Amino acid sequence: MTKKTITVAYGDGIGPEIMKATLKILEAAGAELEIEEIEVGEKVYKSGFSSGIKPEAWDSLRENKVLLKAPITTPQGGGYKSLNVTIRKSMGLFANVRPCVSYHPFIKTNHPQMDVVIIRENEEDLYAGIEHRQTDEVVQCLKLITKPGSEKIIRYAFEYAKSYGRKKVTAMIKDNIMKLSDGMFHNIFKEIAKEYPDIESDHMIIDIGMAKVANNPSQFDVIVTPNLYGDILSDIAAEITGSVGLAGSCNIGENIAMFEAIHGSAPDIAGKGIANPSGLLLSSIQMLVHIGQKDIAEKIHNAWMVTIEQGIHTGDIYRDDLSQKKVGTQEFADAVIANLGQKPHTLKTAEYKSLPKIFKYVRKAPDSKALKGVDVFVDDLKCTPDSLAKTLQTCEGEPFFLQVITNRGVKVWPEGFAETFCTDHWRCRFLGKDNADVSHKDVIGLLSRLDDAGVDFIKTEQLYEFNGERGYSAAQGT
Repeated sequence: MTKKTITVAYGDGIGPEIMKATLKILEAAGAELEIEEIEVGEKVYKSGFSSGIKPEAWDSLRENKVLLKAPITTPQGGGYKSLNVTIRKSMGLFANVRPCVSYHPFIKTNHPQMDVVIIRENEEDLYAGIEHRQTDEVVQCLKLITKPGSEKIIRYAFEYAKSYGRKKVTAMIKDNIMKLSDGMFHNIFKEIAKEYPDIESDHMIIDIGMAKVANNPSQFDVIVTPNLYGDILSDIAAEITGSVGLAGSCNIGENIAMFEAIHGSAPDIAGKGIANPSGLLLSSIQMLVHIGQKDIAEKIHNAWMVTIEQGIHTGDIYRDDLSQKKVGTQEFADAVIANLGQKPHTLKTAEYKSLPKIFKYVRKAPDSKALKGVDVFVDDLKCTPDSLAKTLQTCEGEPFFLQVITNRGVKVWPEGFAETFCTDHWRCRFLGKDNADVSHKDVIGLLSRLDDAGVDFIKTEQLYEFNGERGYSAAQGT
């Protein structure tokens, strides 16, 4: 077998300890690897690189196309950006895959049958990180859901289920509230599901979906969800298996992949030799499958499960009534090595199959669009809805009329309620009269009139129809 060069980052806190243990196991199991180390994380941040990674580290990752990364510490304050998010988005790692499995009866859990895979969109949603302070009282964060992002992650979820013999894919979203953004994700899910008639599909609203995962996870198989929901859900799912410290994850792109434990760098126990390397080890097993060394992956995973069955546990999962021996990081690694070649007696033997197919996004002919109006956001602390409307109506001109004013999404004019609490941030919707189309020049003219009237507009959003369907949300209360 040809050796594969991988990029390795030892990270911060407990990172170097668990990486040393993980690599020791990989070597003992016969993994054919060449290691190229890079430095990322706290020291790099503090040396002046706000992203936590140096240019030469990017070169290593792009050359080797595989990164095994231990947890890092992101310094507080100072505008430091999340390295994980930076790598995922810069390298196109669109899919985050987190298997969440219970190891009953050897690790305490209330859900002994749990075996759920969370597949989380990894590049967009609120994690686009586009935020603005718009007024004294209001900050906004833009949620971006795209057709390419949704289609890629949903199709990957079905391909994952197909490759691993999973029976059902569940989408979890909030399209009862976010009818356009999450609604698009849901519609794409329904369309792609038709292409996989042998795989059951359903969807749930994310809040009740998370509650059901926490209460009865055995009803789920593969769950696909946008970025923020998936981040929260995958931690919940990992924790209820028995320990978030046992959860590994992979971040998959068309050309590059990153493998990491989902827990943090735990600086409070760094250097004590007591950290559990299992999360990173299980991530490295996914890495071995990814690079075509699935036999080694199965060998390590089975040895790890034998160790768990023997009750040889690190302190985070040690229980007097379940465990036999409390060990530290390196002693746990040595126990796994001693069990290489063995298979578990109670837990399900590890077996890895072909990798899920990744499809490139193919753009379709764009929908026709027509500009119907504009939302003008206004900063005004002292006005009332009626006084603001009176000013705005003097600026309407052709072809616009003022349809509605909202505050935090709730209609306050016309016929608003006195009980509605208002901030200094107003959305003022101007539409073309008699549903007429408007032009960019019309919008510029409106803004000019508003400026002449002393209106402090801080943002605009164009209001389009796509293929004759409204591409903007109605206000609450209209």
